[in-house]
Amino acid sequence: MNHDQVVEQLLELMKESDLDELRVRFGETSFELVRREAVPVAPVAFAAPQAAVSAGAVPAGATPAGSQGGGQPAVSNTPPEGTHVVKAPLVGVFYSAPSPGAEPFVQEGARVQPGQVLCILEAMKMMNEITAESAGTVTKIGPRNGELVKVDEVLFWIAP
Repeated sequence: MNHDQVVEQLLELMKESDLDELRVRFGETSFELVRREAVPVAPVAFAAPQAAVSAGAVPAGATPAGSQGGGQPAVSNTPPEGTHVVKAPLVGVFYSAPSPGAEPFVQEGARVQPGQVLCILEAMKMMNEITAESAGTVTKIGPRNGELVKVDEVLFWIAP
């Protein structure tokens, strides 16, 4: 089982048990999870992502993966042909803005450029910037601010 799967299961356990904090150790590996109410770390303290995380094109007729997390329905429709779908590369908390009260990085209808930050996913106290791969218009934003997302959950649709 990889770390993303372990974190996902631990977060689910926290949610089911209504825990605010959980510490687990497996041999040399330890996990410390703390629930926060949509309060990211200071906006200037973001860790650089290990690799640029970006969107990939969804083949025509493919249905993007969705999530039932946070009571939000799974994405059940197919994006228009040529639309890029940005998916979560890891389990984490979705932040639409750099800090509480700040303007979101992007909103539906906004034009984005390659490399532009779309959101932040916080995983294990690391802030991972998710960026656009190509220019386009954001036509759909999946999760809400502060919502836990799973690997491959649809975050954004970007139309050319």
